[in-house]
Amino acid sequence: MSAFKITLAYDGTDFVGWQRQASGVSVQGVIEAALTDLDQREVAVVGAGRTDAGVHARGQVASFSLARSIDASAVMGALNARLPESVRVLAAEVVPETFHARYGARRKTYRYRIWNADVLDPFERRYVWHVIGELDAAAMATAAASIEGRHDFAAFRSAGGAPQSTVREVFTSRVIAGPLVRDPLITYEITGDGFLRHMVRTIVGSLVEIGRGHQPVGWMLDVLSRRDRKLAGPTAPPGGLVLLSVEYDDRLLAGGR
Repeated sequence: MSAFKITLAYDGTDFVGWQRQASGVSVQGVIEAALTDLDQREVAVVGAGRTDAGVHARGQVASFSLARSIDASAVMGALNARLPESVRVLAAEVVPETFHARYGARRKTYRYRIWNADVLDPFERRYVWHVIGELDAAAMATAAASIEGRHDFAAFRSAGGAPQSTVREVFTSRVIAGPLVRDPLITYEITGDGFLRHMVRTIVGSLVEIGRGHQPVGWMLDVLSRRDRKLAGPTAPPGGLVLLSVEYDDRLLAGGR
């Protein structure tokens, strides 16, 4: 058996999410189907992050093992020949059998894009949240930076999420306004050691409440400290969210080449 790590990009619009579901097409499902065809046996695939329906990825990571003898470049080519055009393998490498894409992840970065203008560019409609009415990007940026550090993010998880711990460390949390005067694009990027279900989208929904002037900048930390999901803003739509990258310790990848 040979173990592999692949890096993936996908447009999540037409998928039920990363994770295999009882009905609907999942990203995990189409990759496993392609690998089963390649290896002539059922192959289980583990993803670094379980992106929700409609969420995209530019740097999702997955791991699996194959029985046949094949090198990483051939795995990449064979998968791309079998996958739908909305999913692409960007890189593949041999890793130790102990490598686990989910449990081995040390840092993940997500990006969320907001289109803040009266009219939505039709070429952006799948990949942004269209927010009408001017947002105060400077206030949003101040509020975003305030949640950096190690905190209990229970207020920003979905009602159905019930992990053993809701404590996470956020390394960077920043809002970036468009580079041009009156540029409609506002981008939010967050890097952390892990994320609760809907955590990023709820943070974004809360930042938009501040940007609209519905809440003061300090409200963000107040919500965080009170640990009550009902106090936070709405969950932002999935289309604006992208899993940008997943990072691992080099020693986890050593020995597989």
